[in-house]
Amino acid sequence: MRIYHVHRSQTLAVPLDRAWRYFATPHNLETMTPAFLRFDITSDVPDQLYAGLIITYRIAAVAGVPLTWVSEIKDVRAPFQFVYEQRLGPFAFWHHLLRLTESEDGTRLEDIVYYVMPFGWLGQFAHRLFVRARLNAIFDFRRDYLARLWPPNVVSTQHD
Repeated sequence: MRIYHVHRSQTLAVPLDRAWRYFATPHNLETMTPAFLRFDITSDVPDQLYAGLIITYRIAAVAGVPLTWVSEIKDVRAPFQFVYEQRLGPFAFWHHLLRLTESEDGTRLEDIVYYVMPFGWLGQFAHRLFVRARLNAIFDFRRDYLARLWPPNVVSTQHD
C-alpha cells in the first residue's frame, strides 16, 4: 500500500476571520470546485461546519461516471483548521487537513492531504496515469478561484 501526499499553500488577501467564515461554510465547496467534477452536495448541510458533520455529495471523479462521496468533518479548531476524512468514495483512504494562519499579507491557507488508492497496483497505475494530474487540476482550480475572489493586494510605487 502506497500513501500519497499533497501539500499546497497559498496566501489569501483577506483577514483570518473572513477566510475562516468562507471555508467553514459547507455551501462554498461547490463554488471552489471545478465544473468537470460536477460536484453536487446531496445532504442537508448547516451554514457552519462542526466536528462530526457528515456531508454527502455526488462527483464525476473517474471518467465522468458519477459516484457518491461521504465525508466527515473532524477536529475543528476554529478559526484555524479542520480535517475532513472520506468515509465512502473513490479512495481507500483520504485525510485532508485545511489550515489557516495569519500572515503579513492576509491569511495563509495550507492543504495537507494523505490518501491511498484502492485496488493495489492497479490503483497505483491509475494514479500515475490520471489521478495525480486530476488532483493537481482540482487544487489549481481552487487556487485560481481564490486568487480571483480575493486578489492579492498590489502596492505600486512610483520612482522619479
